[in-house]
Order: sequence, then C-alpha cells, then structure tokens
Amino acid sequence: MSAIATDALIAHDASAVATADAVIAGLDLHAEGIGVDDPATGERIAHIADIDVDGALRVVETADAAGRAWARTTPRERANVLHAWHALLVERTEELAHLISREMGKPLAEARGEVKYGSDFVRWYAEEAVRPAGGFRDAPDGGASILTRRAPVGLSVLITPWNFPLAMATRKIAPALAAGCAAVVKPATATPLTTIFAVQLAVQAGVPADLVQVVTTSSSSRFSEAVLRDPRVRKVSFTGSTEVGRTLMRLASDNVLRSSMELGGNAPFLVFDDADIERAIDGAFAAKLRNGGQSCIGANRFFVQEGIADAFVEGLAERFRQVKVGGGLGAGTVLGPLIDTRAVEQMGAFTSDAVERGATLLAGGEALGDGRFFAPTVLDRVPADADLAREEIFGPIAAIQRFSTEAEALERANDTEFGLAAYVFTESLDRALDVADRLESGIVGINQGVPSNAAAPFGGVKQSGLGREGSAEGVEEYQSVRFYNIARRASS
Repeated sequence: MSAIATDALIAHDASAVATADAVIAGLDLHAEGIGVDDPATGERIAHIADIDVDGALRVVETADAAGRAWARTTPRERANVLHAWHALLVERTEELAHLISREMGKPLAEARGEVKYGSDFVRWYAEEAVRPAGGFRDAPDGGASILTRRAPVGLSVLITPWNFPLAMATRKIAPALAAGCAAVVKPATATPLTTIFAVQLAVQAGVPADLVQVVTTSSSSRFSEAVLRDPRVRKVSFTGSTEVGRTLMRLASDNVLRSSMELGGNAPFLVFDDADIERAIDGAFAAKLRNGGQSCIGANRFFVQEGIADAFVEGLAERFRQVKVGGGLGAGTVLGPLIDTRAVEQMGAFTSDAVERGATLLAGGEALGDGRFFAPTVLDRVPADADLAREEIFGPIAAIQRFSTEAEALERANDTEFGLAAYVFTESLDRALDVADRLESGIVGINQGVPSNAAAPFGGVKQSGLGREGSAEGVEEYQSVRFYNIARRASS
C-alpha cells in the first residue's frame, strides 16, 4: 500500500485552491461550453468556449493578418518581447504552478518545475531570435556567390497535449514567435486554462493581441480537417499519440505543410551490473513517476541485468511503497491523480494482465480512493508478451524484465516501433556511449532520469515522430531556407 490513507487522497490545501481559483476567475472564459474538471476531485472548475469550424477559420484569418506584420519586425524586437514574456512567466510562477496542479493534477512541486522548464523555452528563443542564421559562400566553379537566408515559414497551427499544459505550449509558441510566425494554438480540452493564462501573459508582455490565438473545441477532428486545409496555414506542430499524428500528417500532405510530430514512446530503461545502484534507483524513480508516469519520455520497459536485479528491484519497490499519494495541491504530495478514471482503469488492466502472465507484484497494483488515483506499482519478471511490455503505459507502473548480456538488452530495447527516449545506467563510459549509439532513439538519458532541456533538440525516430523542439533546431522548424545566386564580375 502507498503511504497515505485512501480517505485523505483528495485533500487539497484550501489556500492553494484559492490561489488557483483566483487565477481562473481572472481569465476570459465562458459561463457555458466545455467543462474543465479537477482530476483529483472531479469538481467542475471552469467552462471554456466550444469554437466551431467557422469560428476557427475566422481565427486563422485574424492570426494570418497579424503574422504578416510580425514577420516584418526585427529579430531584436521579437527577442525583446520574448524576454518580457519570460520575465512575466517567472514573476507569476506561483499562480501558474497552482493553476497547473488544479487542472492537471500534478503535485505543486512538479508544477513549479514545469513553469521553470516552460519559461526556459521562452528565454532560449528570445536569445535564439538574434543569433545569426544563413550564410555566404562562393560557387565552386566561380562566377557567382551564394547567399542563404531564413524566412518565417508562415502561420503555424500548434496542437498541444494535456500532460504539460505550459511547457508544451511555450515549446511551440516561443520558436514560432522568434522566427516571425503567427500561431493558432489548440490546447487539450482537459487542461486548457494554463495555456490561456500563459498567452494572456504574452499579450501583456507585448505580443500583439491577434498574433497568438487560442482555440478550444470539442471536435478536434473537424478543427484539424478545416484548418489544415486552409491555404493561409503553412505549418503544423503536434504533440500526442502516434495514431493521431498519422492522421494529421495525412491532412497536412494535402496542403504540403511543414510538419513537426512528437508522438508516442515506449522508452527502455537499461541498468547494467556495473551501475551505481542508488543513482539507478533515483533515475528510475524520476523517469517513471515524474508527472505520474504520464509522459511520452517516461520509462516504460525496465531491463535490469541479472547481477544487480534483485537489489535494484527491492530498492525501487521500497521507494515506491513510501510515495505519498494525494491531490496535487495537498501538502507533501509526491504522486497526484491520473488524468481521468479511464486511465486508472487502464493501469488496473495492465497490472492484472501482467500478473496473470506470471509477473510478480511487489508494490501497489491497485486503484485508490474513488478511482482517480493509482498506487505506484512495481512488477518484476514481466513477460515479454504482457501488455505492459508492448504498449505505452502512461501511468505509475514500473514493469521490470531481466537480461543477461548487452546484446540481449539492446535487441529487446529496440524491439518496438517507437523511438523517442531511452535510458542507460552504467559506470563505464565506453559502454554508455556505445549502447546509446546503438539504441534506436532520438533521446538518451545516461545515468539520469530526466534528460529534457530547452537547449537540447527534443524528438524521436521511427513511429515517435519527426522534427525537433528546443535548441537551434527548434526555431529552424519555423523557418524556410532561401538562397540568392549573385553573379560576380569576372576578374580582369
């Protein structure tokens, strides 16, 4: 059992709730429309507009007009606005963090971490906006010089998920603005309030009011079909499931849109016999329980070498048993609710399937309270044919398999259609780099469980998507490359 009694699970700190609800009261929301609920309690906390197709196309028209003016601003002007937005996000950290916890459920400490992470993208792209781009070279056969320049790709549609409502928005909006593009942002209807508030702060910082438009709708499919076929739209960026990503790519192909897709994951977590066991357990704890396991880069399949497996499994299970489960705004909460009751039911089904197939349950394995929480769970000796070993878990279950040789670990780690993130724990630098090179993954955490950084190019391979977010590569996703061929006078 987890370390907190089930009757105390939904307890929130009253002052923390008041802070979040004061932010919600200050947003420009609707009295009716799509309901937004607190996942810890099921309480309806707000309503948002349900925008139809015609309304979405009007938003496209408005944003496109504003974007044409924004594209003519200087890099320094754009950078100054982004710096001002970053300063406001930092200044309003507590309000943002409380709002994230209220609508998404993650513990307040993690929500503060998301604000830091999300605001880092705004600062990074404020700096990236003024870094040199393009180049100048002579044609190899002489007689001409080649000048390359970058230009804004144009109006960008940004579709964000519910699990990181601030960071996933800023990771897309900030590079779009830095490049000189307008944006239409469609947040998930489960967690739209943080994005609405963040864009409100962007306008206060100097972003033109029409330039970044937030669209909330109960019909994502009709929105996508209409907006991605509008000729004014030139770019789509999506974070979410591979299934939806494939659909969006098909729609984008009709309009030949620049596309960035950060899709599903099935991250392997490899622990070798020579690993520092405490560091490996710390990394596993972070890679699995961060955001309640509701992360595309969350560790999914734990492969532990036989020589260290018993000690690792016992240590991780003990850590999981001590986790305090509760509402995100409750004092001392480490693990909050899952996003909805369907997610909790899925965790139960995963656990039952694994146990029926021979896995050993060492911690958790049960829904808690009124079915909005799931105990942090450790399953050892999970067979390769269990659902946990093949599907993205998106919850607080550590599914452990054991291996003998490095070659075996790599073969099993790469035996998936996904390739977003992977983790390697070993004290051998040679092994760490060699294994990382041979993993089919866009991101590898070596001896750490949280590899994300605004300065790093985030993205996957295989069915985990295409394009990159963060780093210099992130702004390039919102730019087109042009070259000018300049004739040169022949030397006399």
